[in-house]
Amino acid sequence: MTSQPTQKSAGSAEPAAGGHGLQAGLENRHLSMIAIGGVIGAGLFVGSSSGIATAGPGILLSYALVGTLVVLVMRMLGEMSAANPASGSFSAHADRALGSWAGFSIGWLYWFFWVVVLAVEATAGAVILEGWIPAVPQWGWALIVMVVLTATNLVSVGSYGEFEFWFAGIKVVAIAAFIIIGGLAVFGLLPGVDSEQAGLSNLTEHGGFLPNGPGAILTGVLLVVFSFMGSEIATLAAGESENPQQAVTKATNSIIWRVAVFYLGSIFVVVALLPWDSKSIADDGSYVAALNSLGIPHAGQIMNFIVLTSVLSCLNSGLYTASRMAFSLGQRGDAPKSFGRTTGNGVPRTAILVSVVFGFVAVFFNCKFPDSVFLFLVNSSGAVALFVWLVICFSQLRMRKIIQAEAPEKLVVKMWLYPYLTWATAALIVFVLGYMLTDTEHDGRKTVLLSLLVAALVLVVAFVKQKVRGGGHGPASVEAAAASDAPRDEVKTG
Repeated sequence: MTSQPTQKSAGSAEPAAGGHGLQAGLENRHLSMIAIGGVIGAGLFVGSSSGIATAGPGILLSYALVGTLVVLVMRMLGEMSAANPASGSFSAHADRALGSWAGFSIGWLYWFFWVVVLAVEATAGAVILEGWIPAVPQWGWALIVMVVLTATNLVSVGSYGEFEFWFAGIKVVAIAAFIIIGGLAVFGLLPGVDSEQAGLSNLTEHGGFLPNGPGAILTGVLLVVFSFMGSEIATLAAGESENPQQAVTKATNSIIWRVAVFYLGSIFVVVALLPWDSKSIADDGSYVAALNSLGIPHAGQIMNFIVLTSVLSCLNSGLYTASRMAFSLGQRGDAPKSFGRTTGNGVPRTAILVSVVFGFVAVFFNCKFPDSVFLFLVNSSGAVALFVWLVICFSQLRMRKIIQAEAPEKLVVKMWLYPYLTWATAALIVFVLGYMLTDTEHDGRKTVLLSLLVAALVLVVAFVKQKVRGGGHGPASVEAAAASDAPRDEVKTG
């Protein structure tokens, strides 16, 4: 068993032919804001109203359940990424822990998820911008935002980090202000505001805390689980920082308070400010309705600005994430070699351009075939988040043993109650997937079945590719893993 030499930066990849490798262009402030902002998706602002309508105040339990799941999965991912920061993150870990088929499959599924997200977010942003400046058509705005953020990502990883720092910063400040102002109003401490509807009684009146029964908690889980996707971006970005291990450790350790404050805190304020069955929540959206209840002028436009910022942040990070996953796949021989090449300033240009081209194609389908082709793309990528989390669980079960045997000093982050809590987390994910199969009202069954279909197709390609190449490799040593995303042909394992 041989290993590759460690790079100057733990997250830098061994360059492919003609490439220069990723560079450490992200500062600590960039990574801190990426970690904080990554867990706040646009789905929190625009998707929470359907969850509240389904579960009432009990949606808090749905968010708490999914939040706990995310914390546990991030702890596992943090353990592996701190021991071996890599641009491919969980895909690279799965490749080493479970075999090339796993890294190939989950990497391409994740890439597929994010290029579809690019189209969804570009369209959402275009709708807002068209409302402000109707002279430019919706498709025109989608094109503009995609081009601008593509240019940002092509300049350098530092420019991506700078844009994301400000996008995420606006989100964080906005939601923090919302929690503080709304919290004061709930407890009657906000001067100049007379909100007769606000109060903790909203949590128990109007049918009780669980007006639609305990089963609504699980239905609520299905509606909110996908708004948490993005918390893992910090582990991908850490590979392009000066101190990847420290960055991963910090992001992993802060996930608990981030979920508690931004998700549970803000949703608590919403359901305490207004009765859960208030017509305004359904008509205006949960956060706009909450702001309107406080008499804040232009609440709708304020929220539109915040949602637009979240959309741009998600677009920016989505393009970055998709391109880095494509780069990692190229480095490991699971994508064309050109994907694994970088420019002189460490930008995987081909991976970025290919990702954005597919994003444009998805935008076109959303404009021309929204109820057929694009709906298929959205549904078939919908369960990828749960697939990713499940693969992280199984990867961590194998990688812990490898790290303990060969480099125990790298276990600077440890999963709690290993292996019992890991198995419990995997079981919960499988349970959620199974419950989705019973959900016909919110397209849960269609989402799982179509996602499984796409996953099966990718798996077939993975196994055929592995057989053509002459068989895959088993779990790699930690020393070999230190070569990050080195081309697989160069990493020899026993």
